[in-house]
Amino acid sequence: MSAGGLVPVLALAESAGLADLADEHVSVPTDKGANPGLKVASLVAGMIAGADCIDDMSLLRHGGMGRVFDRAYAPSTLGSFLRAFTFGHVRQLDAVASRFLINLAGHTQLVATANGHEAATGDHGYALLDVDDTIIEVHGHAKQGAGFGYSGVRGLNALLATSSRTGSAPVVVAQRLRKGACGSPRGAKRIIADAVKTTGRLVGGSLPVLVRMDSAFYTRGAIHAARKGGAAVSVTVRMNTAVKKAISAIGDDGWTPIEYTDAIFDEETNTWISRAEVAEIPFTAFASAKKADRVPGRLVVRRIPDFNADRNKAAGQDTLFDVWRFHAFFTTTDTAVFDTVAADKTHRHHAVIEQVHADLKNSALAHLPSGKFHANAAWLVLAVMAFNLTRAAATLTSTELAKATTATIRHKLITVPARVATSARRITVHLPRDWPWENAWSAMFDRVSDPPALLAA
Repeated sequence: MSAGGLVPVLALAESAGLADLADEHVSVPTDKGANPGLKVASLVAGMIAGADCIDDMSLLRHGGMGRVFDRAYAPSTLGSFLRAFTFGHVRQLDAVASRFLINLAGHTQLVATANGHEAATGDHGYALLDVDDTIIEVHGHAKQGAGFGYSGVRGLNALLATSSRTGSAPVVVAQRLRKGACGSPRGAKRIIADAVKTTGRLVGGSLPVLVRMDSAFYTRGAIHAARKGGAAVSVTVRMNTAVKKAISAIGDDGWTPIEYTDAIFDEETNTWISRAEVAEIPFTAFASAKKADRVPGRLVVRRIPDFNADRNKAAGQDTLFDVWRFHAFFTTTDTAVFDTVAADKTHRHHAVIEQVHADLKNSALAHLPSGKFHANAAWLVLAVMAFNLTRAAATLTSTELAKATTATIRHKLITVPARVATSARRITVHLPRDWPWENAWSAMFDRVSDPPALLAA
């Protein structure tokens, strides 16, 4: 059973006020919405234990779980609770998720801050905020909102924003479920504004925020939402006429070799010998729009030899001149903080959000359990809270588990075989002997059992 690992994790959730926040902010009508705090906590606990559908919530009621945890709701009750949600109730749950994340960060070393225990140098003093969407595949014809999106897969579209710093694993700061056939930038303006605000609170306002996005989010709404919140942007651009004209204006002496595939570092000259090069040029985004919508910045361009030209050379067919492939992105970061090479390297790390997508799909988002769209939207928010809570609990171990995936943390710290015994009206949970992660689990348990130690984590 998983009671042994759930005990400290749910104690941390209680310290961060999960049930209290849900009672305060979630107001689902009728008897189905009664006791929202306990129901939200039950759903999150089930997801942490490995549930990826409503029926799996019976994990909380098997074996000796009922002796350790009070009032674990039946899966049917939890399903009825979710199906009673409307869009407004999902937004209420969003408010719970953001406040719960802030509380978790206050109790643990969830996100490194400017004054954190671990120095963060790779991000040059920025709190990194990544925005991207992913398709969650669904089956059957009963799913409201399901459709074929850009990937050609029938499903629903989840838009996520993750925050991270060098030295800490990403956490999800905002989320939104959308119809499967919607375009990537739909609703991005609202979620970016929410994510920038939450990230600022997460780091205590001590750090500037850098929003990284791919070309689907190169829109006035998305970029202005980030800048209105005080954040800088780093967003891939499409190869339109204005971008091609700017690239053609870069001189041959403006390119710098970078660390890339097959690169070799020359210690004598302290430079990279690489076929990939970067350069930059001043650029104004949306220059054809009205003056208020124009955004000044710079265009950073990476070029690599064209694959087809290389293949022709290998076949003995030399070209008259080098043929390049270009990848460009627009950024408003300070040149004194991010030079051309640093800006390119930082932007490329935007791909870290794909690991969060994969992690969620390998746990609670393996399925979207309901035919009701808003029930699935609520399920997404709950899955994010379970993800962040698992991350926060792992940081209390002070081991490499702080950066592990949810599946690894669940395997090593949560799904722990335990025997429940009762003596003198006290419940004792006996854990296995010679357990490889005993010290990590004990460190987590000791900190959640001692509030001063928890706050000092």
